[in-house]
Amino acid sequence: MDILFLLIPLSVGLALLIIVALAWAVWRGQFDSVEAEGERILRSD
Repeated sequence: MDILFLLIPLSVGLALLIIVALAWAVWRGQFDSVEAEGERILRSD
C-alpha cells in the first residue's frame, strides 16, 4: 500500500509531462503539414 504513495504522483507527473510535450509540439507547428514529408520523396529534383 505504501508504494501507491510513490506511484500515483509519479504517474500524474508523467501524464502532465506528456501533455506538455504534445502541446509544445502542436504550438511549434510540428503537425501542420504531415503529408508534406511523404510527398517530398515522390517529387523529382
